[in-house]
Amino acid sequence: MLDESFQWRKEMTVNDLTESSIPRWLLEIGGIYLHGYDKEGNKLFWIRVKYHVKDHKTMLDKKKLIAFWLERYARRENGKPVTVMFDLSETGINSIDMEFVRFIINCFKVYYPKYLSKMVIFDMPWIMNAAFKIVKTWLGPEAVSLLKFASKSDIQDYVSVEYLPPHMGGTDPFKYSYPPLVDDDFQTPLCENGPIASEDEASSKEDIESDGKEILEAISNEEQTALLKKINLTEPTSKAEEHEKDSKMKAFKKPLSVFKGPLLHISPAEELYFGNTESGEKKTLIVLTNVTKNIVAFKVRTTAPEKYRVKPSNSSCDPGASVDIVVSPHGGLTVSAQDRFLIMAAEMEQSSGTGPAELTQFWKEVPRNKVMEHRLRCHIVESSKPTTLTLKDNAFNISDKTSADIYLQLNRLLESNRKLEDQVQRCIWFQQLMLSLTVILLAFVASFFYLLYS
Repeated sequence: MLDESFQWRKEMTVNDLTESSIPRWLLEIGGIYLHGYDKEGNKLFWIRVKYHVKDHKTMLDKKKLIAFWLERYARRENGKPVTVMFDLSETGINSIDMEFVRFIINCFKVYYPKYLSKMVIFDMPWIMNAAFKIVKTWLGPEAVSLLKFASKSDIQDYVSVEYLPPHMGGTDPFKYSYPPLVDDDFQTPLCENGPIASEDEASSKEDIESDGKEILEAISNEEQTALLKKINLTEPTSKAEEHEKDSKMKAFKKPLSVFKGPLLHISPAEELYFGNTESGEKKTLIVLTNVTKNIVAFKVRTTAPEKYRVKPSNSSCDPGASVDIVVSPHGGLTVSAQDRFLIMAAEMEQSSGTGPAELTQFWKEVPRNKVMEHRLRCHIVESSKPTTLTLKDNAFNISDKTSADIYLQLNRLLESNRKLEDQVQRCIWFQQLMLSLTVILLAFVASFFYLLYS
């Protein structure tokens, strides 16, 4: 498989695939693209079959388009699975191309084996439906579980209406167009647009007041502790009071993982961790560190601009300095695994100003190839401690912060183990699927000749 994968990458020139490698008409037609997320937070890889016409002359270019999108996604998301959306609505017999389908499946079987979450097949024509009913008995339960056949009535079981087009019963206003390439649809977060309602202003005031109270209480506690030490008071501070103080001071716990980019070091590296409403730690922190000798302008965008406040979302960072960006849910809206954040950064000239007007003009003029981009996913921490394990205060002399970090690491280890098991099951399923598709092709050919000569 390693040898086959390397040979394929060499023949398809995958490392060198760019927009200019793909015929412009293929990009303009909008038959294959990435857009939106399913309910599990996986990116949607759309294949609009009605735009595909079987043609051996253009087959190589179409295969390169598939490889281009998968490689582009793989380099950005680093292992996050995709959900393939086979949209068969308005599909005629000229669009059925088993060689192309086999190529797509082989991409996920051999060349990108860990990137498939599921395949949602929408509105399959009756001629294929009849053939698949015969073959379905050959498939094991693992294989069937990854194939999701859906119609307009049940497609929302996998994708919410906000990411479904109108012909699937959704409300997504997205319309494919090229250029530019369809990207992750990041938008400006709420704080850059200003308050949108009186509720927003009230929420902002509550946030400011609560933050101010926490700071004042923390300072007051520190002053009291210092006074107690000065007068050598014999009664030590109770552990309950220390725990209460620590919980207030760790409202913005510094992230541990770091992405080291050419302009900025970004922490956390991949995921923003939000607490649930019970834990009270709804806010999270992004730390940017300028590693260049010039001023770096940055801005933060998100796929859910109505949900989040970002402070600051458009600013600059001096050489060697760090900037803390506070991200908080807005108006009681819940954090979703589907949500993404994009951090964009570009180096500024020494003579450039850093005011709002100068930054706006700078982003209009900066070349695209000079902009550094980094994406972050959202993750909800259900609880700061394990629910099945209770430790006494004096058991191991371990802090709450350390135990929470260990718990997160254990969760990640268990998740990695689960993903490994899923990959093994998917490989088995793909072997069965390839055999089944061969039978489908033979059944289709036999039915065609039977109808032709009967």
